[in-house]
Amino acid sequence: MRHPELKERLPTLGEQAGTLLPVGEAKHAGTKLSLFDFCADEAIELADLPLANLASYRRRGEVLWLNVYGLSDAAAIQAIGERFGLHPLVQEDILNARQRPKLEDYEHYLFLACRVFDYQQGGRLQSDQMYLVLGDGFVLSFQEKPTGVFEQVRERLRKGRGALRRRGADYLAYSLLDAIIDDYFGVLGQFNDKVERTDGQLLAGRDNGVLRQIQRLKRDCLKLRRALLPLREVLLSLNRGDEERFGEDTRVYLRDAYDHVVHVLESLEMNREMVGDMMDLYLSTQSHRLNLQMRVLTVITMIFMPLTLIAGIYGMNFENMPELKWRYGYYVVLLAMGGISAGMGWWFWKRRWI
Repeated sequence: MRHPELKERLPTLGEQAGTLLPVGEAKHAGTKLSLFDFCADEAIELADLPLANLASYRRRGEVLWLNVYGLSDAAAIQAIGERFGLHPLVQEDILNARQRPKLEDYEHYLFLACRVFDYQQGGRLQSDQMYLVLGDGFVLSFQEKPTGVFEQVRERLRKGRGALRRRGADYLAYSLLDAIIDDYFGVLGQFNDKVERTDGQLLAGRDNGVLRQIQRLKRDCLKLRRALLPLREVLLSLNRGDEERFGEDTRVYLRDAYDHVVHVLESLEMNREMVGDMMDLYLSTQSHRLNLQMRVLTVITMIFMPLTLIAGIYGMNFENMPELKWRYGYYVVLLAMGGISAGMGWWFWKRRWI
């Protein structure tokens, strides 16, 4: 069976590198832009910036943050890329909603790809692509659809809380990355609740649909690990100082972000082991129940075997069988069969087979 993510990438196979083709499901109609232009003293917010006005916009503060919703409009992504000097390969990656987390260092900016998750109604784990671009005095963020991941960062900019306004674009990029990592804690908490609830149902013997729930938990765990393991490598690379876009003051905070990712991964590994143990317990429980059923059937068969033998002997049509003409023969045979059944039943009970 073809993997769904591979299937969605197939339209780009055979195309020239840098060809702008959207990959993945369009989760937001069109492209919506929001902008923050800020310095230590003030912050200008444009919640709905028309794409046509982006080319003529002139930065007033020290740092500009442009957030883009929607990754399916190739023309819009190309216009934004040309405005900020993004390489065609970066624009191509932004249009790909099935990109693995990675970090790429270009001459004038850093490009970072990652994923965010949330549980939809019905318990389905939904993942969305997200990109960050850190350049000289600007940060670009691209999202598949509007989410509340960056809302706390926006509030800090609006109210001037903390050091966000006083620091440069690298600290803003760290703040956005930290918000993404913090969002994983919420998703992990929901995942923990699902694991504990499924474990409780399994221990209580309510196994109706438990196997399906365990399989879903295994898939969710795999999705989270596939996003977090590369993200850990990205943060490790940033902490090593391989890229010079982050200053030394900001790199201290990146170490804290790295610790958070490691903590999430360790918790996820513990839950992964629990899910594996639940699968083993479920299979062992089903095997034990099958053995009990087979033991009951075996006991019944063994009890009826001597009775069948007696009935078979006296069911033969020989003329010289004196017991057949005995007045009490029928009752004696019934008594013998009943005694054999009771004796075997008592023996099986004593050996705790029944």
